[in-house]
Parts: sequence; structure tokens; C-alpha cells
Amino acid sequence: MTDFSHRPVVLEGRGVSKTYSEGGRELQILRNVDLTVHEGEMVAVIGASGSGKSTLLHVMGLLDQPTSGSMTISGTSTAGLSEAKRSELRNQRLGFVYQFHHLLPEFSALDNVAMPLIIRRMDRNAAREQARAMLEQVGMGKRSSHAPGQLSGGERQRVALARALVTRPACVLADEPTGNLDRHTAREVFALLKRINQEIGMAFVLVTHDAELAKLADRQLQMTDGVLTSATADAGVVALAPGLTEAG
Repeated sequence: MTDFSHRPVVLEGRGVSKTYSEGGRELQILRNVDLTVHEGEMVAVIGASGSGKSTLLHVMGLLDQPTSGSMTISGTSTAGLSEAKRSELRNQRLGFVYQFHHLLPEFSALDNVAMPLIIRRMDRNAAREQARAMLEQVGMGKRSSHAPGQLSGGERQRVALARALVTRPACVLADEPTGNLDRHTAREVFALLKRINQEIGMAFVLVTHDAELAKLADRQLQMTDGVLTSATADAGVVALAPGLTEAG
């Protein structure tokens, strides 16, 4: 198994906790989570529905703020950043893939993928060329002119992946990326994620309930009632000591 510990850290959480108030009660969703992801590493977070894994992904993706603890993206601490700076960091350094593709139905696959670059005010023709190259890389070059409604579920998810990758982020966060697909298509999409991970050297953090698919990642972590633990093939799930990374 590849040792990623010598590579740059692209995403790091320390003592991350998240609490919500509901009906006069405090609900703690994340409990003192430590997580370190290195360049080129693929990490899978598995857990039952409601375990806190999607909340963790939202905090890591700067879509939500932790109640306590800290997040660092590519060496930049997010503590005290304005919402505008958080948004800028998110758009520059992170990519997102969801269970549902969230493609814009009125645009072609090519323009959906080019959209993040156009939002960055890249020249439209240059953005489309970069998007076309990424669609080729995910096997969708011949379908670039098709609207989402003309594509299969697996094809739409490939386009969504190309959109997440086109800005060359440091880390891609994927929330149940195969959860809306049949078993065969899910395997194909997961294999594509792994191939892209290896070819481009981009880090991935995958949230999934599918333990079998998670085994294809470099490292598997278990989320249970807001506590992140390290899963090993031999010993099952091993709790992390406070303050240690799961690699340690």
C-alpha cells in the first residue's frame, strides 16, 4: 500500500466538533474529529445514515463551520476567514461530487463542465477547451454536446465528476457519489474515480455507506455517532486516540 505521509497535506481537521440546537436541545453531530488527507490520497468514510459523515464533508468543504476545532486547506487556516474568503478558498482548492449530479438541464455537458471556469472569468473558448479535455478524460468526449436529459445516470455522474475536476482542485469531496446508481454502474464510476485519482494525483475524500466499494480506497475510516475511527481489514474498527491522525 502506498505511503502518502511524505506528501503535502491538502486538508486537515483538528478537534472538529459540530453541535446544533433543536427544540431546546443540543445535538452533537461531530465529536472531536481529527483528519489529515495528503496529496494524491483517496480516503473513504463509511457509516450508517445519520452517523455524521455528510456533516463532516460539509465542514471539510467549508460549506458549514465547526462549532469548535479547526480546518486547514492546502496550508491555509480557515479560522476567522470572511464568508467571501471561505468561498474563494473553496472554489480554488476544492471540488464537489454529490449523489445527485445537480447538472444544469438547459446546458450541454460541455457547458456544464466549463461553468466553474467561466465563473472564474476565464475566456469562454479557453474554458470550453479545458472542459472538453476533461470530458475526454472521463470517457464522455463523444457526448459533450448532449444535454443532461439525454444522458444515462452513469453518464451524468461522469459529467459531474468532470465538472469537479476541471478546476484542478487540491481535493475532491464526494458525498455518496454512487448512491443513486445501480450496482454495475456504481462499480464503473468508482473505478473511474480511482483511475482519475491515480492519473492526476488529486486527493479524494469519499463518503459512502458501501463498505465493499470503500475498500478500493487507499484508506477507510468509520463514522459512528459523530466519532471518526480507523477501519482495518484485520482488526475491524479501531478508535483513534485524541489528537492523533488516523494514519498515526
